[in-house]
Amino acid sequence: MRMVDLIHKKRENGELNHEEIKFFVQGVTDGSIPDYQISAFLMAVYFNGMTAEEQIDLTMQMVDSGDRVDLSAIPGIKVDKHSTGGVGDKVSLPLAALVASTGVPVPMISGRGLGHTGGTLDKLEAIPGYKVEIELDDFISQVAKESLAIIGATANIAPADKRIYAIRDVTDTVDSIPAIASSIMSKKIAAGGDALVIDIKTGAGAFMKTEESAAQLGEALVAIGKQAGIKTMVLISDMNQPLGNKVGNALEIEETIDLLKGNGPADLVELTVEIAAYMVVFGEKADSLEEARAMLHENIANGSALDRFKAMVQAQSGDVAVIDDYTIMPQAAYKIPYVAETDGVISEMTADDIGIASMLLGGGREKSDDVLDYAVGIELHKKVGDAVSAGDTILTIHANREEIDSVIERLDRAVKIGESAPDYPMIYQIIE
Repeated sequence: MRMVDLIHKKRENGELNHEEIKFFVQGVTDGSIPDYQISAFLMAVYFNGMTAEEQIDLTMQMVDSGDRVDLSAIPGIKVDKHSTGGVGDKVSLPLAALVASTGVPVPMISGRGLGHTGGTLDKLEAIPGYKVEIELDDFISQVAKESLAIIGATANIAPADKRIYAIRDVTDTVDSIPAIASSIMSKKIAAGGDALVIDIKTGAGAFMKTEESAAQLGEALVAIGKQAGIKTMVLISDMNQPLGNKVGNALEIEETIDLLKGNGPADLVELTVEIAAYMVVFGEKADSLEEARAMLHENIANGSALDRFKAMVQAQSGDVAVIDDYTIMPQAAYKIPYVAETDGVISEMTADDIGIASMLLGGGREKSDDVLDYAVGIELHKKVGDAVSAGDTILTIHANREEIDSVIERLDRAVKIGESAPDYPMIYQIIE
């Protein structure tokens, strides 16, 4: 069997059989297939897609390329969460603590940023000392004791995906439904959870630009979950503008802690609590979403959710002083206002351009080996629908250099002032 034949078959829109998919995944894992052939294959899949059978087969082969985590030592129903990524999407951080505060174990194996979207691990590493790479035995022990842990995938969890993930990021094949579905589900199945809630973003700042494509991905994910015996549901949520008010690694840790202290922005609180409510019901700690929501709001108010976050940071060697002193994280040298030039209403605040602006500052990766600047980012003072007057500060740019013309150019594309604004729903649909 030759890799060039598989590339040709997918280029011609053929359907790969079990042995061909197994050959591909084994070659990715052992390094016998070079990056340029993987890139060509991914591009062929991007244009021609995969059948449901191919997607399930690819996912399960990627699971079998490494180890499966045995979480049986952790009592209770283990519930995980995943997001397809967005600008300002730090939901996983407060959500894990919030769900754990109800007694539902949350074993979360997360990833790094792709393109203009931030990665959960990158944000956590803005906390001095925080270790995202820990031994699996320690991970399991921590979840059993503290009810939560957020770590990076080890080399033995879906190792084929690690290589494919990095290549997708630099070959513009990130928003390929078969690649996304197999990437998400291979890691989540291998991670050993009992149930899974997935937040698929749609809109200008998401990989899935339309609700239709997001729903197509959601159906694929639920089908793979069903095949693997994992209870899976999908929410499709908005990413036309950034989520919350802060974009950037250290800035998003600040906003995470703000939420857990009861001071989070309304849109971030709404989405976090809604996803968490489904997880609490899946974990059988509440009989209804209404009951779960009430529990979650109470645990923010009484401080138990913040206590869970602090316990996780401490268990993973992070400096817990960050809870009360954000300045122990990297801080930008310059805070540059971006002001309104006219009166009106914010009619657009395009998420992907704001994400790219943050990336240009150093907060995201253009190449897989780029080194991040944890301090930089964008702070939003206005959102879509807010009234502004000429001279009002719309955004603050957190930068470590004064020359930011390319960033300003992106923000000029992102922010529009008009007479009216669209009303984006937070959640478009649910797929169960």
